[in-house]
Amino acid sequence: MRFVALLAALAAIGLLAIFLRPRTAGAEVLKAGDLAPEFSTNAVVGDQTVPVRLDDYHGRPVVLYFYPKDNTPGCTREACAFRDGYTKLERWGIVVLGCSIDTEEAHRAFAKKYNLPFPLLLDPDKKIAQSYGADNGIPILGLDRRITFVIGPDGRILKVYPKVDPAIHATEIIDDLGANKEPPTPAPAATSTASPAAAPRVSRKAPAPYAGDPDEE
Repeated sequence: MRFVALLAALAAIGLLAIFLRPRTAGAEVLKAGDLAPEFSTNAVVGDQTVPVRLDDYHGRPVVLYFYPKDNTPGCTREACAFRDGYTKLERWGIVVLGCSIDTEEAHRAFAKKYNLPFPLLLDPDKKIAQSYGADNGIPILGLDRRITFVIGPDGRILKVYPKVDPAIHATEIIDDLGANKEPPTPAPAATSTASPAAAPRVSRKAPAPYAGDPDEE
């Protein structure tokens, strides 16, 4: 009996160690002001898979949100909230990118089921998540943590959201970035008040009057 109890105790200690083990070594979570790491991967957009690089969006604000897993309750609420607010973000030129370790097939099914209009990045080896410090949010499952980075047009991190409420996070982003307002109306093109330069006068000779055909009688 003592032997069985000892084995049970060792098993319990082993499980506890798994749950409490520190996050594997990697990049620290980025903070505001840090340069956003460049990445190049494929992304699912609707039913298509396209190449995507962060540099593709240079000059525009980017909302890069990491989430644990497609089709789970919290991740579905978060994705659908971004979907519902996507028009407001888009009209301000704000890019939304979702990222998890899910497969291309899982991303495609997720995007199709909930009609997601923004790209879902493929990161099966966690390279993107690790570079942002977003990996191992759930160590025992190896899933990304739920965290969002807002990247400015200059490529630097503007804000980090380490604690996300999936149901209201998209609204929080919209409010913080001012996308809840109408975008400014482009100013009309300036009209010059200077008189246009006179076109050079071209001297034209008056055509000679028709004198008839010389062979004409």
